[in-house]
Amino acid sequence: MEQAGKGADSDALVFVYGSLKRGMANHGQLRGARWLGQARLRGLALYDLGPFPMAVASNAVDAWVHGEVHEVDAAQLAALDRFEGAPRLYERERWRLEDGRAVWVYVGRQRQVRHVQRIRSGLWRGPAPGFRRSARPPASDRPRPPAPPGQPH
Repeated sequence: MEQAGKGADSDALVFVYGSLKRGMANHGQLRGARWLGQARLRGLALYDLGPFPMAVASNAVDAWVHGEVHEVDAAQLAALDRFEGAPRLYERERWRLEDGRAVWVYVGRQRQVRHVQRIRSGLWRGPAPGFRRSARPPASDRPRPPAPPGQPH
């Protein structure tokens, strides 16, 4: 459906489509929220960024995103804004679900996904098998710079 615009934050419905879904790594961010079920949102294309997806507005006929709806209060919504990096990484926008309910959804910008694989099904199933974040080794495992001449290492 079409974007509904910006609105009030109290007693909000939030549509999540990535790592905030039940069974995903960051679902704990929705602790205390009421799960209202699965839903579909038209007008967004979904892209795989590795550890999480990003939905971006699209006019494509096949632009659908599958996700979940959760009811949150104003404090939870503010915490989600911080978690999602809104408005720097994502914009929180008001959209209408296929069934007509108005929901908040975190939407990226087209420039953020221009070199990224689109998820044609609109359903993110988690990070790809074998995906690993590049982690910095613990300090004890990092190579040390060479010692100055004449000093022990």
